[in-house]
Amino acid sequence: MSRIDETKTFLPVRIAVLTVSDTRTAADDKSGDTLVERLKDAGHLLAARGIVPDDRATISAHLRHWIADPAIDVILSTGGTGLTGRDVTVEAHRDVYEKEIEAFATVFTIVSMQKIGTSAVQSRATGGVAGGKYLFALPGSPGACRDAWDEILKWQLDYRHRPCNFVEIMPRLEEHKRRK
Repeated sequence: MSRIDETKTFLPVRIAVLTVSDTRTAADDKSGDTLVERLKDAGHLLAARGIVPDDRATISAHLRHWIADPAIDVILSTGGTGLTGRDVTVEAHRDVYEKEIEAFATVFTIVSMQKIGTSAVQSRATGGVAGGKYLFALPGSPGACRDAWDEILKWQLDYRHRPCNFVEIMPRLEEHKRRK
């Protein structure tokens, strides 16, 4: 079973939050606010925050810009993971992924099933790695953002989490570039 190893030192992670929406503004971005509040409460650092429209090229460009930023370790996006024509966040994420973390979607679905039952099938949450950074696309509801953070990301982004976590392997995400 997973646990926090109190003998380890907590390592804050620099996290960027991107809201994908044609209608949200900084004044009414409840999902973005939810993620920012939770990551700060956990002891992490807000590295950047932004809002972009539901446009695949714009989302991908923003993700690439943040992937190239050495002051960012993790990118969380919220919104645009549904099934409608304007929901293109998952495709934009996959445009930049070097590796997809398939189990993130599976675990998110399991967590969602406990909260919203079979409605969980309508979410296309995803996670991946690019440029030595973790990227996660979450649904646009505050409840889904809470569930993803509280049940998955809070633990996987805590270096003390055992038996394993995302933070401890961060230095190795780009080890293939060091091989000759």
